[in-house]
Amino acid sequence: MGPTIMTRHKRLVQIAAAALAVAAGCKGAFEITNPGPILDALLDTPETVPGFVLGMSGDLSAILDEIVRISGVASDDIWHGGSYAGEGLWVRGIINEEDVNSQWAGMQRARWVAEHGIERIKTIPGYTTYNTDSVAARANLLAGFANRLLGENVCSTTIDGGPEQPNTIHFSRAETYFTEALRIAQSKPFPTLVRAAFAGRASVRAWQGKWAEAIADAAQVPDNFSYVAFYSTNSSRERNELVFETYSRREYTVYNTQWAQVFNDPRVPWDTIYTNSSRTAIQKGQDGKTNYFRQKKYPDQGSDIPLVKGAEMLMLRAEERLLNGDIPGAFTFINRQRALYTGLTPLAVPTDINVAWTILEKERGAVTWLEARRLWDLRRWNAQTGPGHNTFLDGRAKCIPISREERQANPNL
Repeated sequence: MGPTIMTRHKRLVQIAAAALAVAAGCKGAFEITNPGPILDALLDTPETVPGFVLGMSGDLSAILDEIVRISGVASDDIWHGGSYAGEGLWVRGIINEEDVNSQWAGMQRARWVAEHGIERIKTIPGYTTYNTDSVAARANLLAGFANRLLGENVCSTTIDGGPEQPNTIHFSRAETYFTEALRIAQSKPFPTLVRAAFAGRASVRAWQGKWAEAIADAAQVPDNFSYVAFYSTNSSRERNELVFETYSRREYTVYNTQWAQVFNDPRVPWDTIYTNSSRTAIQKGQDGKTNYFRQKKYPDQGSDIPLVKGAEMLMLRAEERLLNGDIPGAFTFINRQRALYTGLTPLAVPTDINVAWTILEKERGAVTWLEARRLWDLRRWNAQTGPGHNTFLDGRAKCIPISREERQANPNL
């Protein structure tokens, strides 16, 4: 169930209070006054709306980098060479419900804060610009991405203390929020938000089998587009913690993954770390024995994590073509994606559909590397019975279960 209703309510109050403190307390460029405790009723003003949305963004970012790490070692994105017990299980394909309490709660918190924050701002007296406001459009985008994160990573779900439901319920909820974000963003328009809404909706429509609609959405996204979850070094909550775990510590390594044999690919950048200037002794991970190959995609704790990209949309369109047996059409999109990155040359078009699928799955993996997308891709390809069938997850956990705390707290489970 995650936080109690009272805790959740307090969470929204804290989020909006932070914004009101800024709005009410800034007297000059460098003069800020803390107004002190703020009554909940005083937060129902249009000035607090950006604060609500900042809180939604913060909660999504706060859990996303955690899921990047867990789904990364549970899939073939990255390997664990460290000292953490949970990761030591996840990298072996074992995900226990008692080991994912904080991750489950974090994903559900991001969803709840976004969804209920949207309902609250709609009722704020004097907030009459919801239908044309970029902030409202962004709120719906964040609700869509929070639901997609759940849909792609959990085995099954529960909504606000309700009964167990299939993970796919989050894809339909995400589609609703992305559609609403698109409606609002098109009113001015707000081009970045429009493209992000099309891209987010394209993916969740595909995961529901609505491939024709998904491809129509994907075609609206420029090839070089990117929309990210924001990170900052301002505070510990805002930091991209994958960077801490791979730069300050050596918990995760590219060693023992397929990417350790991929060199000079700008989509999957990594370094071999040595302990001497002659580069003859490879640094070991935190466990003292695993070779340490350090990811370079996120070089500092303020590095943002992509939520959607035009390159991913090209791979979505390529996959739709392969599902229809159109190998040349698929590789048109694959090579168009590769052309976005310096140093990548076009791939030869294979004639064998099995070879084509193997290439597509690796190319999509490179495009979405360390973005918390790979476990879902391997899960859905594992379920395929045709040439796209992928065996990596055979005998392994394919998703994050409902947490032990949720099962103990939720009377409907």
